[in-house]
Amino acid sequence: MMRNHTITTFILLGLTDDPQLKVLIFIFLFITYMLSVAGNLVIISLTFIDCHLRTAMYFFLQNFSFLEISFTTACIPRFLYNISTGDRLITYEACAVQIFFTYLFGITEFFLLATMSFDRYVAICKPLHYMTIMNNKVCNRLIISCWLTGLLIIIPPLSLGIQLEFCDSNVIDHFFCDATPLLKISCSDTWFIERLILVCAVVTFVMTLVCVVLSYVYIIITILRFPSAQQKKKAFSTCSSHMIVVSITYGTCIFVYVKPTVKEEMTLNKGISILVSSVSPMLNPFIYTLRNKQVKKAWHDTIKRIAFFSQRKK
Repeated sequence: MMRNHTITTFILLGLTDDPQLKVLIFIFLFITYMLSVAGNLVIISLTFIDCHLRTAMYFFLQNFSFLEISFTTACIPRFLYNISTGDRLITYEACAVQIFFTYLFGITEFFLLATMSFDRYVAICKPLHYMTIMNNKVCNRLIISCWLTGLLIIIPPLSLGIQLEFCDSNVIDHFFCDATPLLKISCSDTWFIERLILVCAVVTFVMTLVCVVLSYVYIIITILRFPSAQQKKKAFSTCSSHMIVVSITYGTCIFVYVKPTVKEEMTLNKGISILVSSVSPMLNPFIYTLRNKQVKKAWHDTIKRIAFFSQRKK
């Protein structure tokens, strides 16, 4: 992401210098990381194993879980290594790679959430045509479109970012390589690239949010027209998990732009980054499994099969 003739390594400041607090942060992040990877792997495995989960909805959920694992893996393991070894150095190349993947996974996730909203719209507003509209070919194209859009959005700031130079400081005030703290230490003129990053962020946020809001406006209108309360309850339950995940994802991003003061900006960004990169990927599998009857049934059936085969071996 950046060109440089003098600095070959950066120093990541992390979250704190307090040794006791570092231990607590390490334990917290290690547990949340393991839970998020395990939880999302369970969802991916269930969607492969259980034939009842081979629909468009669970295909998107499978891809969403893969993105969650990828995103948290791009941020957290490196920071855990830094805390455990005390080595805060990161090479110029490793920093560029981390920035590329965190932004690619993050932006793709927003477009995938919008796609999942469209899927719920088709399922509830056009149930008779659901299997025809959301066929395998369409689903695959939508997933590819999410990845390509994410890639196309990061290419313009990335192409400008490789021109950045670093002369005096190599200290990044963050626990992983992020665009904002890097721009602050660059000795190049960063005005245009800062505006470009903001435009890309706003475009991603607004485009996907409009899709999500419109989908749920039509969904709610359709559900309210259902004659029985049981039908309404069933329809709302199919969307509830996705609505909670959308609220968490967009809610944390809104906080990034509601900054109390310039002085507290980086502290707030670090806190939100922890939530986005470790807590959200951990919560999402639990939200989908605890609030989704089909996923819960698939989980119980898989456990029963494992227990049955283990007893037969004995």
